[in-house]
Amino acid sequence: MEQSKIFALDIGTRSVVGIILQELEGKYEVIDVLSIEHKERAMLDGQIHDVVAVSEVIQDVKMQLERKHGSLKRVCVAAAGRALKTERASAVLPIKGKPELTKEDVLHLELSAVQQAQSTAAEQAQESKSHHYYCVGYSVLYYRLDGEEIGNLIDQQGNEASVDIIATFLPRVVVESLISALKRADLEMEALTLEPIAAINVLIPPSMRRLNVALVDIGAGTSDIAITDAGTVIAYGMVPVAGDEITEALSDQFLLDFPLAEKAKKELIANGSISIEDILGFQSEVTKEDAVEKIGYSIDRLGEEITNELKRLNNQKSPKAVMLVGGGSLTPNLPKVVAEKLGLPENRVAIRGIDAIQNIKLHDTDYFGPELVTPIGIAIAAKQSPVQYMTTYVNEQPIRLFEVKSLTVGDSLLAAGLQFNKMYGKPGLGLVLTVNQQAITVPGYHGEPPEFTKNGQSCSLDDPITNEDRITVVKGKDGLPAKVTIQDFMDSVPSFTVFVDKKKVFLDTFIEKNGKQAKPSDPLFDGDRLTLSNEFTVEHVLRSNRLEHWLQKMKPFYITLEGKEIFFPPLTGKLLVNGKMVRPSHKLQPNDKITFEEAEIPSWGKIATRKQLSLEKQIQVFFQGAPLSLSKETVSAFRNGEKLTADSVLKSGDEIRLTYKEATPFIFQDIFTKADVDIPKHSVGNYQLLRNGQPSAFDEPIETGDTLEINFQPSSKNLK
Repeated sequence: MEQSKIFALDIGTRSVVGIILQELEGKYEVIDVLSIEHKERAMLDGQIHDVVAVSEVIQDVKMQLERKHGSLKRVCVAAAGRALKTERASAVLPIKGKPELTKEDVLHLELSAVQQAQSTAAEQAQESKSHHYYCVGYSVLYYRLDGEEIGNLIDQQGNEASVDIIATFLPRVVVESLISALKRADLEMEALTLEPIAAINVLIPPSMRRLNVALVDIGAGTSDIAITDAGTVIAYGMVPVAGDEITEALSDQFLLDFPLAEKAKKELIANGSISIEDILGFQSEVTKEDAVEKIGYSIDRLGEEITNELKRLNNQKSPKAVMLVGGGSLTPNLPKVVAEKLGLPENRVAIRGIDAIQNIKLHDTDYFGPELVTPIGIAIAAKQSPVQYMTTYVNEQPIRLFEVKSLTVGDSLLAAGLQFNKMYGKPGLGLVLTVNQQAITVPGYHGEPPEFTKNGQSCSLDDPITNEDRITVVKGKDGLPAKVTIQDFMDSVPSFTVFVDKKKVFLDTFIEKNGKQAKPSDPLFDGDRLTLSNEFTVEHVLRSNRLEHWLQKMKPFYITLEGKEIFFPPLTGKLLVNGKMVRPSHKLQPNDKITFEEAEIPSWGKIATRKQLSLEKQIQVFFQGAPLSLSKETVSAFRNGEKLTADSVLKSGDEIRLTYKEATPFIFQDIFTKADVDIPKHSVGNYQLLRNGQPSAFDEPIETGDTLEINFQPSSKNLK
């Protein structure tokens, strides 16, 4: 059967562990394990600070293993999880007036937030360029629409969309320094992975990743964390507290130097008691229970730091279960402390050794400790799912990507340092208007989204990429300036109908722009002041329907009589709405009925009567057997020198002057002003005046009720 040997290195803060596995038809056997500690502090937080010193230790491990297993030229390695940087960030997208959000819009928003997290990671490391960090994964914490949390933004509409994400980054320098150290040791990188990925791949297969489970690799200087949920790894993290914290606590409590304290820690884990000699030379036997009690504060702090980071990475909630690996996981009582602080049952937090790895066995040893999980995981994961470099071109610029996950067009753009928030076209200039004394901002048209092509074909941000793909990004076109007319604001002011003298009248919205009447089709410009109203008055309707004369007739009727103004309300026309008298300023409502009630014709006689002014003296008599009315003027009225009669029609404002006449009695001859006298043909000219049957004279006074007659004498011829 074909056999394959795998050489892997776990380059940690305290030591370099070399491991040789043999693969046989998908099963792995650990052939050899060798661990050599660094001679000096050449590693810090997972990053190689002294390439030469680290390469010397690597070379030492390589040479010792080569003596037993032959030449080793290629090696599988992992970038330390403690070098990963996890940041939270948010991004906001104004969407007022935009169509429904598409998947592309949401991806753009998410990647804008990732880019913000990338910048934060670079700022904290005092890096000048954020794209010197590989994004190895991000997870959406929550979306918000108009400030309210929402499950999904796709097909939503509102004023503002936002997203909060948590993203993990790996500095490029970590990978580059790792490659340099291997080259100095005459080794070629066969495959690369991340330590948390390595441990997860062998302990938590993809079928289990639908569960919210955390894996904590507790080393010497740091504790690395990875969390799974919904079928994927959702977050990575690190706390700078680990096994050295326990060693230092033992050193402080029992006065031991650090190397002796480290030795005592290992014995304490393996045995029920330890023999120690402090810096003063005193020897003592310490039980495991006593030691644990004295360093309990340190164990509690380690548990506190781990659980706080677990909750931060897991959206402030505890995972369903926690797996502890690494040498520091053997710290007494640590699983119990972690379970208590997470509020989990004790059986949900467990130390996992290589016995939990499927299809693995050890050669010539029965030790299955948790510190071997990561080295073995590196060998298997780097072989089964190696992380490789990929080169793409973004606008002809070559981009090298660290393939820690399925890469997309969006990953290439992040690595190229393109600013997502600047790829969309700028919105057009807006207008600031005043509508009915209220300031209103009309935004310009939204800018267009950028256009992406991959190898000459249109693509989207989440399209997968392969080596040598060529991606082109064209910035979206800027939006046009805002363009509105008065008509765009008229929907909020409805029109209505009224009736004027039974005629239907449609009342359109009253429009005034910058103090002048305007039309609905008129355009609006920045700073315009617009007045829209449907508060129509009776006067407005009458004027617009050429009924101004109604308004004139509504004015109070008055004359100036002998220098004194006198008003006559009954001679004023009445404006009625729904049968009730109103003023011209009365505001109309839909379907109101407007009518007008004409006033009396204002003659001088009627006005004189209303003022109880007697214009003449009258008597009633009978003349020649017929009734006859006689009148004599007592008052004369003049308007601008014109004498008025009782029937003369006056106008409002006329000035009247009066002339009074002396009162004289009526006499007989006054009848001739009213009556016609027929003289008989055969009369000789002789006649007789009779008043009430008695002879009378022309100048004799007469009174009402008198009977007046004229008798003519016939001629002598007629007498014959």
